Amino acid sequence: MTNLLWPGDERAGEHMTDQVLLQAMVAVESAWLDALGTAGLVPVEVADLGHLVGEQDCEHLAVTAEDGGNPVIGLVALLRRRMTPALGPWIHRGLTSQDVLDTALVLALRGVIVALGAQLATQIDTLSTLAESHRGTPMVARTLTQHAAPTTFGAKVAGWLTGVLDAHDRLAALSTPAQFGGAVGTWSATVELATSRAGHTDPAALAERVARTAATTLGLDYRAPWHTARGPFTAAADALVACTDSWSRIASDIATLARPEVGELSEPAGAGRGGSSSMPHKRNPVLSILIRRAGLAAPPLAATLHQAGALANDERPDGSWHVEWDTLRTLARRTLIAGSQCGELLSGLRVDVNRMAENLSAADVLGEQRAIAELTGTEPSPTYFGAVDRLIDESLRRARETVAG
Repeated sequence: MTNLLWPGDERAGEHMTDQVLLQAMVAVESAWLDALGTAGLVPVEVADLGHLVGEQDCEHLAVTAEDGGNPVIGLVALLRRRMTPALGPWIHRGLTSQDVLDTALVLALRGVIVALGAQLATQIDTLSTLAESHRGTPMVARTLTQHAAPTTFGAKVAGWLTGVLDAHDRLAALSTPAQFGGAVGTWSATVELATSRAGHTDPAALAERVARTAATTLGLDYRAPWHTARGPFTAAADALVACTDSWSRIASDIATLARPEVGELSEPAGAGRGGSSSMPHKRNPVLSILIRRAGLAAPPLAATLHQAGALANDERPDGSWHVEWDTLRTLARRTLIAGSQCGELLSGLRVDVNRMAENLSAADVLGEQRAIAELTGTEPSPTYFGAVDRLIDESLRRARETVAG
């Protein structure tokens, strides 16, 4: 995908595109039909449905989706037309549109989570190396935009690393549950099938087994129907925002320290990177700018998902369910884009240790040290870096444990 108004969109690749989501919906239908067959609830041999739908169907399903409010209705009709007459009528039995859409979104989201995990692991490695190599590089610490006290660049990087590790933990803790509940979240049609076709002594248990089997086939977690309990999506949104928060914090620091009057950091150079349409002398910190863009845009998207969860009325809400789909897709893709940009930024970051030393020597940042010395009646220590080594070591220890995982 490309997007003129969201530069870098191609970095997200095919994740959450229409084609990927369509394939995921077909995979959900296939897994469910196969689970029905395994349970003996389909009277004919089950076949895979993947070959019935192609890329050319995306546009048609997207256009016709307006008629029913979602693309699943048209997809089911298409699958039944293209499947053999004996098996076609059994497609989608026991499911509802929400099952297919929710589970397909979770399936596509799982791919995003894996990709983000790889991005974060690389960033953790890069930041660990940077923190270690600059643990003794002195620089000015700034608070409320003003010179504050001495620190080291390694300590600043360790703070960045902590944020990325927090994001990694949030992402790793996510569950990716399939959503199978039927028309109103009670497995009603599946139980009816179990009662009428199999004469099963415990049709509810068989319905649960079908749901578990389908989830396992898709590689997703099993969970009881969560039609209007939207925690899986809000948790995912919060984890994605934790990523963009951590990266935007890094980008904000780099953009500030890359100002010409500061000059302590600079972004990796590239042909045409950071150019201006009217001022050829400029080299804008464009990666930092685009990462900060994502940091600003992500929280409102997550808020939309929380609002949708809060208004998930009845057994399927009118509008709040529908707003989730593209909101989640947009948030997921933008997070991937920002992660790719942050990885590039960190791997090529240029550190001017001489400029850091110059800025530190030109600033009076020892006021707190003098106040402590006056209070205690002792001579100030030669340095005023506090416990930076200990704090850096703690971040590095946590990073090693995360990577060893």
